[in-house]
Amino acid sequence: MEKLNATLNAVKSLRSSVRQCFEQLADGTAATEQSEDSRTKFLVEFQENYSHINQQLREVETLINGLQPPLGPYYLGNTTYLAQEITQDRQAMYSQLVSSYKWIDKVHEHSLLAFNNLNLNNLRRSYTYCSQKRGRVQYTSCNNPDPEFIDNLFYNDISHTNTIYKVCRPFSSNAVVIATISHVLKAAIICKGVLIEWVTVKGYDEPMEIDDLWTESRYEVFRKVQEHTHSAMLHFFSPTQPELAVKSYMTWLNSYSKLFLEPCKRCAKYVSNGLPPTWRDLRTLEPFHEECKNC
Repeated sequence: MEKLNATLNAVKSLRSSVRQCFEQLADGTAATEQSEDSRTKFLVEFQENYSHINQQLREVETLINGLQPPLGPYYLGNTTYLAQEITQDRQAMYSQLVSSYKWIDKVHEHSLLAFNNLNLNNLRRSYTYCSQKRGRVQYTSCNNPDPEFIDNLFYNDISHTNTIYKVCRPFSSNAVVIATISHVLKAAIICKGVLIEWVTVKGYDEPMEIDDLWTESRYEVFRKVQEHTHSAMLHFFSPTQPELAVKSYMTWLNSYSKLFLEPCKRCAKYVSNGLPPTWRDLRTLEPFHEECKNC
């Protein structure tokens, strides 16, 4: 519509220039009967106007060539005739249809790109996670090393004085690690081989049932901590060095042992909006409130 308006304005300017040129030509008939200077002046002005008209004509032709009907994904068939309606309501329908089709075309394009990227992404849920959400258990052997390696990793290689680890395997060979951090919280870490797949955080006084590992805590503070653990899980994810990623993640998770004892490093407050500092910096492990970490 913008191109159409610009073309119509150019046509109006061209018609106005042509009308002025003919008016000048009619008025100049008397000037040609006067002196030689008057005739010369009239010819010079007429040539300037004529050149200006030619320039405007070329501009109109250029704009008209740019008013091609939309082809390809934006060709709307017989609906293009709506643009020729006299009433303004029907004229607006065509521009709305074009905008809708452009939006849908972009959605298809972005969906295709997302589909291709997700097919190349290794962050895929195992059958244990998906089937448990549906109420039935299936098993997978993808990325599944020796179970003794997982036991040795959590019992011997990862050692924190404030954390107690318990490894169990309710879903065949995939391990579930119950981490009890001091007397503050419990975390159920569901692994796919060595890779951490899901984390559920609950309070120390809440039961952590193996049959129901996806139920959130009844406390808002631990639900907020669980959101942060998922962000950190993606941050420390490393398919090439999974053992180092797990160790780094558990070091970060162990920093919640003083969840209710340390103030925020930004505002120096223990409580903000009814919550303690629930975020831990991924490098320094310093505590921050959620609203203070980006300040």
